[in-house]
Amino acid sequence: MWVQVVITVEKHATEKIEDALLQFGALSVTFSDALDQPQYEPLPGETKLWDLTQVTGLFEDHAPTDAIQAHLLTQALISTETAVKTETLEDQVWERAWLKDFKPMKFGQSLWICPTGFEVEDSAATVIDLDPGLAFGTGTHATTALCLTWLDENPPVQQHVIDYGCGSGVLAIAALKLQASHCTAVDIDPQALQASVANAVKNQVEARLSCVLPADFTAFSADVLLANILAEPLIHMADLFASLVKPQGQIVLSGILSEQADGVCQAYAPYFSLDPVQHQADWVRLSGCRK
Repeated sequence: MWVQVVITVEKHATEKIEDALLQFGALSVTFSDALDQPQYEPLPGETKLWDLTQVTGLFEDHAPTDAIQAHLLTQALISTETAVKTETLEDQVWERAWLKDFKPMKFGQSLWICPTGFEVEDSAATVIDLDPGLAFGTGTHATTALCLTWLDENPPVQQHVIDYGCGSGVLAIAALKLQASHCTAVDIDPQALQASVANAVKNQVEARLSCVLPADFTAFSADVLLANILAEPLIHMADLFASLVKPQGQIVLSGILSEQADGVCQAYAPYFSLDPVQHQADWVRLSGCRK
């Protein structure tokens, strides 16, 4: 049995509440959105929180929940009107619980993501073996799906690809499975790079994959650059990304909400001949050819 303490507060109080929960023995503390207020991916070194944030502490079943709440009140970190909720969680095999709704998924005509324990019966399929893990990007989000569909429609055969903001490495692995000669995966999160390497090993493409932090990335001209990192950093990095794509090379951008598409297009139009915007749910994909 486990106990969750969920506290809804304004963002200025989150770090002190996190410290207090850890002092009381929290096994982990997570922040989540309490208002359905999107926060776009931060720039390197930047931390963003929601105006109203849920701080969730996970404890073993003997957690002193009354003492925790009394301490937070005494320290004026919460008030008597603050929403504080205590939940009991049953023991279960969390990896299997996460995987139970994760089934093989098809993108385009023949590209599949297949979790452990399943098979794809299409003999012509290109299959990526991938389970949910440490980093984002398992194909379930519309932004990832849009990029995977583009790769299925435009296999980068014998091309050098950059996957900037690689997450789990799913786009890099897809490119390699579709016969890219090499892929360089870049991410600001070392755990994302670890996940990418592990997933590449699982798919037997690690020999053609390089994983680096931005500080260790050496610029070169790629045939294809993929970046699924949301609109604000995409706009900020337009000059850099343009410099990394060779003439007539391709760029594929996602993580962009529909209402942000015009701003991203304006940033990239000086460098690329852009294709029509592709939509899925509330998200879009931009692609184009380097001028």
